[in-house]
Amino acid sequence: MTEQPPLSVWLTAQRTARGQRGDRYVPASTAHPGKMLPSIAAQAITDYTQPGDLVLDPMCGIGTTLVEAIHAGRDAVGVEYEAPWAQLARRNLHHARSQGATSSGTVVCGDARQLDTLLDPDLAGRVTLVLTSPPYGASLHGQVTPRPGAGIEKRDYRYSRDRDNLAHVGLDKLVTGMIDILTACTALLRPGGIVAMTVRPYWSRGVLVDLPGRLTTAITDRTDLTLFERNIALLAGVRDDSLIPRASFFQLDQVRKARTRGLPRHLLAHEDLLVFRNPPTCSGSEKLKGSQGEPECSPRSLSSSGTWVRADDTGIAA
Repeated sequence: MTEQPPLSVWLTAQRTARGQRGDRYVPASTAHPGKMLPSIAAQAITDYTQPGDLVLDPMCGIGTTLVEAIHAGRDAVGVEYEAPWAQLARRNLHHARSQGATSSGTVVCGDARQLDTLLDPDLAGRVTLVLTSPPYGASLHGQVTPRPGAGIEKRDYRYSRDRDNLAHVGLDKLVTGMIDILTACTALLRPGGIVAMTVRPYWSRGVLVDLPGRLTTAITDRTDLTLFERNIALLAGVRDDSLIPRASFFQLDQVRKARTRGLPRHLLAHEDLLVFRNPPTCSGSEKLKGSQGEPECSPRSLSSSGTWVRADDTGIAA
């Protein structure tokens, strides 16, 4: 019988998403419909890293992982495919520094499937935690404004219309793209480093797609990563013995329509937090550094490392 990884429940929605962000993020951050909850990022960073460690998010969006990392005394690097979100992530990093965060963060705009062409090879073997979330295509988040007598106005419910974005390539290509990204990330991870991903199932043409299960199988079969933990990050608050829903208008609307058609659909109240561990060797560093010399297996301070990105990149350190 296969031994199951440890499982725990994280109370990550005791406050609303809006309350968690508050003035910690610039107001424009609300426009991204697929943001990670800051409390999920903060707990993962606290649990799997130490002050001074380096955190990487290869699909960083508005920079939630990066902001929470530098507030916690960790350094952070993010890659974002969509230029507007990359710029917003940079603004959030500058905002965090203005609020007293003392660690360093940078954002690179580019395709994480070509991670080895975006980041400095000297980062190989120095990342302690990769924390990210896959794209989901048409999102169940966004903003709604009631228009009396004219229904509602929807806005900010898509974060990309670029057909090359992984959000639009279909399930099989999404899984393959995630494998490409995580394989590149393992070359940056230190021995024994952690990859953590927030993933949720989603509905497609009346079928619930088990994206967490698909990714877990693909990652363990096709990379050197091993499943370390599988946690439940709640998207609902907990009061005594009851769950307090935090669902968006779009989620509620989808469930109501399904029930009208006689389908017993329920609101999703959690995200899976899949946690994988890198082997305790330097093989990943060797793959990225190639002929550049022996891999660096022990962490080094970023203050002594020089640039984080390749010289021709437009990434800006915050």
